[in-house]
Formats: sequence, C-alpha cells, structure tokens
Amino acid sequence: MYESVRELVSAAENRKKPLSELIIAMECHDSGVSRDKVWQRMQVNLQTMRQAIKHGESGKGAYSPTGLTGGEAIKIKKYRQSGKSLAGDAMMAAVENAIATNEVNAAMGVVCATPTAGSSGTLPGTLFMLEKRLNLTEEQMIRFLFTAGGFGLIIANHAGIAGATGGCQEEVGSASAMAAAAAVEAAGGTPEQSSQALAIALSNLLGLVCDPIAGLVEIPCVKRNAIGAGNALIAADLALAGCVSKIPADECIMALDRVGRSMPTELRETGIGGLAGTPTGQAIKTRIFGKPI
Repeated sequence: MYESVRELVSAAENRKKPLSELIIAMECHDSGVSRDKVWQRMQVNLQTMRQAIKHGESGKGAYSPTGLTGGEAIKIKKYRQSGKSLAGDAMMAAVENAIATNEVNAAMGVVCATPTAGSSGTLPGTLFMLEKRLNLTEEQMIRFLFTAGGFGLIIANHAGIAGATGGCQEEVGSASAMAAAAAVEAAGGTPEQSSQALAIALSNLLGLVCDPIAGLVEIPCVKRNAIGAGNALIAADLALAGCVSKIPADECIMALDRVGRSMPTELRETGIGGLAGTPTGQAIKTRIFGKPI
C-alpha cells in the first residue's frame, strides 16, 4: 500500500509505469485476487456509474421521495442543447452527469460511492464527459477509476472521506481531487502533474462544510457535486498547463485532516448549521419531519 502521494508518484516515475498500473498491482497484492478479477470488479463500478447517469438524464429524470430534488439534470441537458451555456458544453456535460448521478442517489437509486454516496456524482461527472471529449476506450476509463481510487485511498488513510468527521471538503473535496488526478493521466499528463492537480483541487474546496438540509443528502449535496466536477476539470487543466501548487499534495491532505477536525459539530453533517440552520432550511425540515416534540 502506498503511504503517500509522493511515494506513489516516485514509484511511477522510477518504474516508468502509469499510476493506474501501480494501483492495479497494489490491489491484486493486497486483496490476493487475480488481475482479471480486480479488473472485472472495477468494470462493474464503471457500468453502475453509466447506468446511474442514463437514469438521471432520461425521460423526466429522477426525483427524490421528499420532492426536494430531481429533474434538474434534464433541464441542464435541454440547456446544453440550446448551445448558449456560458461555461461551454464540455463543462456543462460534466455538470449534467454529476447532477444526474446525485439525483439518482437521492431517489434511492443505485450509485457507486466515489468515495461516498453523497459525492457519487463528481467523479463520473468528470469521467463520462472525458469519454466523449478524449474518445476514451473502456480500458482507459477503467484505468481512470483505478487512478482515482489509489489517490482516494491515500486521502482516506491520512484525512477522511466522511462529511460527519470532516465536512463536505472530505466528501466532494476528496472526490474532486481524485477526479482531477485521474483526468490528468487520462489526458496524457505525468504522474507529477496528477499530484499537482490533486493538490490544487483539494486546496480549492478546503473548508467546505457539510450542512444537509433536514439531514438529507439532497440540498446542497446534489449541486455541490456539479462544483466538484467543474473544480476537478479546472485543476486538471491547470496542472496540464504546467501550473503547480506551492503546497505539496501530501501537505494538502494533512491540512484537510486538520481543518476537518477543527470544524464545529454543527457543520459536520448534523443538519444544524450552515444552510440547514437558515429559516428556510428549518422550515423544510419541519415540513418533512414535523415539529420536534
């Protein structure tokens, strides 16, 4: 198991192998499972992501039982077709994918937690846009997931991936960093550039609180995945352009952990502070669950 981003990047550079190849080998070694079996498992994850996006952006879309979220991926799809998006079609395609996935999650559909269900749209939002943008093969897409997973494991081991322990910076923030690093490899970047993309993406969302209204993974969770996907693409582009993070990736992960630990309880998935604590947020909670006794 790789203990740090620096260790992983150095290994890839010294062995002259892509990051994804090292992560596949690590998974085979640690799990005792054959390469074919490890690959097939990741292939199932890819298929699950694709099905979730298709569900969320087809027909009338996916709607949650509470009625708080749903159908916005369809609105974005129609807006993209108008050709008038300010951010450009590629960016909005990633946003559409991300929101479609999280609307399916809110609707109790099947998603692939990357790294959590609440952040499940960020990574596929990025990946399935790149599939079309870069003409990625299925093999390249599966490698994208291995690379993302490798970096995610390092983040999880040295900081966290749960909003309840470290805020949304550890959910959408981690997902965005994972997607950024993997996007760089998919675009032909170097392992070091993947490291830089991770650091930039993580830094951009450092301090993001987890404040779900009524304690449900809907508002603002769904739209935050859109931001996560957009941030991942921006960070990847910055790294591919040669821009660097003055703070190394491993130190960014260290900061992620420290910031998360310093967050008050009200801002860690309790549905008390932030947007959840606004008058409207509280009114929504009362409408769904009734007034507390």
